[in-house]
Amino acid sequence: MADIVAIGEVLIDFTCEGTDKGGYPLLQAHPGGAPANFLAAAAKLGAKTAFIGKVGNDAFGKLLLKTLAAKDIDTSGIIVTDDAFTTLAFVTLDEKGDREFSFARKPGADSMLVPDEVSVDLIKNAKILHMGSLLMTTPQGTASTMRACEIARENGVIVSYDPNYRPPLWESQEEAKEKMLLGASKADMMKISEEEAEFIFGAGRKDAAERILEALPNLKLVMVTLGGDGAVIKSRKAQVRVTAPSVKPVDTTGAGDICGGSLAAGLLRLDSFDPKAFARGELELTEDMLKKAGTYAVWAASTSTQKHGGMESVPDEKDYVEP
Repeated sequence: MADIVAIGEVLIDFTCEGTDKGGYPLLQAHPGGAPANFLAAAAKLGAKTAFIGKVGNDAFGKLLLKTLAAKDIDTSGIIVTDDAFTTLAFVTLDEKGDREFSFARKPGADSMLVPDEVSVDLIKNAKILHMGSLLMTTPQGTASTMRACEIARENGVIVSYDPNYRPPLWESQEEAKEKMLLGASKADMMKISEEEAEFIFGAGRKDAAERILEALPNLKLVMVTLGGDGAVIKSRKAQVRVTAPSVKPVDTTGAGDICGGSLAAGLLRLDSFDPKAFARGELELTEDMLKKAGTYAVWAASTSTQKHGGMESVPDEKDYVEP
């Protein structure tokens, strides 16, 4: 069975890799979706992974199934539907490689997952369940996410969360904040960007990790990513600041997901990490544990920005040099 199961969106990212004479973007298709990117990073570190979601019965949906399987991600929890097309995301980039998203998702297949389609067996036998907020942009998606969290909680499975805020997919900022807080309230561990920490919790860079842990009594670990400045990782008893290697980014798509997936898999690889004890709140994470898993995660995320795409840009562990 899988060590890490993710639920949510798997889709096609069309990334701008130039423009034509008229200024229109030249787009390259890449497999993506935050939870799928997360699993691709975890699988690179040897974690057994599985995905729960929905794709369309179309060319892109079939391609995604093949790609996930090729990356050692179990696809048995993915539903194929004739009722909607596989979601497409169009990513344009500025000169720093930062992204702006547009979506063809009204609805997209991923958003139509219903609770009865959530695999109980995959989740209950896992060590970590990972989720984001984008599935919660629809009522059925919210219900499916909450069902997955319920199964995880009943079986002592760690719940990992990344709000992954995408403004175009929400009816309003108020709805987005409400649903992202709902997801955060179910989490044992969370990866969040400093921009999302400011939006959801009103927390600045200096106090974001502390403020988030104060606001969420069930949360045991938070990683606040700071872009090129690395990340702050804080548990209830320890905190570390991890610096990022110097790189020249061309595309930051998926970097946060790769960071989160690498952190989760990195924790599972530590001899002193007991998933069940962590889920119960009985395991105290030390500075050394946070530093070891977090340093690699930040390196993987930073290194990934030197290539286009999400799951395709996950670096190889053999290239990592411990600082």
